[in-house]
Amino acid sequence: MSLHADKRQALVIGAGLSGSAVAYSLATRGWAVTVIDKAEGPGAGASGLPAGLAAPHVSPDDNVLSRITRAGVQATLQRAKALLHSGTDWALTGVLEHNLAGKRRLPVNATDHHSAPASAAQVAAAGLPPDSPALWHAQAGWIRPRQLVAAQLRAQGVQVRWGQQVQGIERRGDGWAVTNVQGQTLGQAPWLVVASAFDSLALLRPLPGLTVPLNPLRGQVSFGHLADLNEAQRQLLAPFPVNGHGSFISGVPTPEGLPGWFIGSTFERNCEQAPVREEDHTANEVRLATLLPALGLAMAGQFDPERVQGWAGVRCTLPNRLPAVGPVDRKRLPGLCLSTGMGARGISLAVLCGELTAAWLNGEPTPLPDALIKHLAADRFVSA
Repeated sequence: MSLHADKRQALVIGAGLSGSAVAYSLATRGWAVTVIDKAEGPGAGASGLPAGLAAPHVSPDDNVLSRITRAGVQATLQRAKALLHSGTDWALTGVLEHNLAGKRRLPVNATDHHSAPASAAQVAAAGLPPDSPALWHAQAGWIRPRQLVAAQLRAQGVQVRWGQQVQGIERRGDGWAVTNVQGQTLGQAPWLVVASAFDSLALLRPLPGLTVPLNPLRGQVSFGHLADLNEAQRQLLAPFPVNGHGSFISGVPTPEGLPGWFIGSTFERNCEQAPVREEDHTANEVRLATLLPALGLAMAGQFDPERVQGWAGVRCTLPNRLPAVGPVDRKRLPGLCLSTGMGARGISLAVLCGELTAAWLNGEPTPLPDALIKHLAADRFVSA
């Protein structure tokens, strides 16, 4: 049974991929949603990644992470198709995975026909030697996260309050209140969803019986303009993204709107700041040389400081590499939900987590079986 109409109101802290996905999923079900964010506009945090991939994780035993990310990628691609412009905001290109470590093997009895060993033609198109181990993910592609965030926040029923620094959350009456550093109330509603990435940790710490072990993960992407490449370099560009040791994407608009190339990202654990660093451009140059050796060799000069551009952001992770989603503690903390801890898989998981949250709050069947949901459920971090 869905909630009474006057209870279908929610506050969402965080206007990134996670928060905007929750807001959109609730608003399209008739909820009134107020999103609160400290930034002045979309894409200020990790969701400002200039370009990223929606691609499944595969494993020989088709483990929990593989099954969840496969469902997540499908949800993201459906949302992108509905809200974004193909070719400029996203594209269903397929993704070739260069299986460098040899770990990304398909299950023996795989029933998912969207992932398969890459063909000789696909390996050649990527510029790799014929014997290179590689997989092909047909239901995968690139997305510009900021465009997805902005589109989700435009849903009817969503109101965004930008430039509001949340200091605390508290149970007040039959609902939740959000306050700033001056103690002023920024919003009240029967339901509150905390979706503010690593900033969620400070808001959750004071709550009794709840320990969510979020860890910061800094990542840097290096990029440049295709117009700066010579003809020989352009001839080596694959017609689709390649991942496996980071990812390489080309032909996607840069933040300035010009067609560009992108390589990354780096992984730096326990780092809460996100400056762009020259040494990380060097790390991404090595990453490209490992992922696509011929292209990496040809593009070495593109990583010179006067040419390369960079973006860095802080994601947050949880120990089992899966997010914390949904109601936290229905008895002690009724009305409080989470959607955080996406790590480097925000593009692949945020939309699915938004749909899960909305299904729980709206009293609907969930889009995942219980056997998978238990690995995502936020209440796994509640102590007795």
